[in-house]
Amino acid sequence: MNVRTIGCVELNSVAWGMHVADEMIKAASVELVMARPTCPGRYIVVITGDTGAVQSAVEVGRALASDMAVDWFTIPSVHMDVFPALSGTSILPKINALGVIETCTTASCILAADAAAKSADVQLIEIRMAAGLGGKAFVTMTGDVGSVKAAVEAGIEGVGEAGPVHSHVVMPSPSEELKGHLL
Repeated sequence: MNVRTIGCVELNSVAWGMHVADEMIKAASVELVMARPTCPGRYIVVITGDTGAVQSAVEVGRALASDMAVDWFTIPSVHMDVFPALSGTSILPKINALGVIETCTTASCILAADAAAKSADVQLIEIRMAAGLGGKAFVTMTGDVGSVKAAVEAGIEGVGEAGPVHSHVVMPSPSEELKGHLL
């Protein structure tokens, strides 16, 4: 898959989420990346394609979802680390400093991850989406301490009005035991 622009609509209904996913795909020439339930009874739809098509499909999804929409976005030129982090397939040679940003929606977490990855020399480890988290999500990243601090701050700013950010932390030297439980 050649990922260029991604778009997302997060809903607070599984049934409406499936319907919105179907209509978004039918509305424009986009490819479905992810359509699945998350906690607590939410549903996330992620699509990719050319910027105009993705924007159009997200607008269709938002309009159809109406008050069921929890959050949404369109990200042109998404950072290449976002998809391995979403799928839990990031390959890391070494974990140095550890940064964590915890958000109140999955969509805002993806925004934070993309902004963080674009801002500094860090590698995304994982974007954990809402499963067992009460609807929240978090992104973990690694790099040198200065880069991780800069990336976390940029990630927080990258959420913008989509937020809120629930919490964040930078650990300069996480224990080897914790590192073994990150993925």
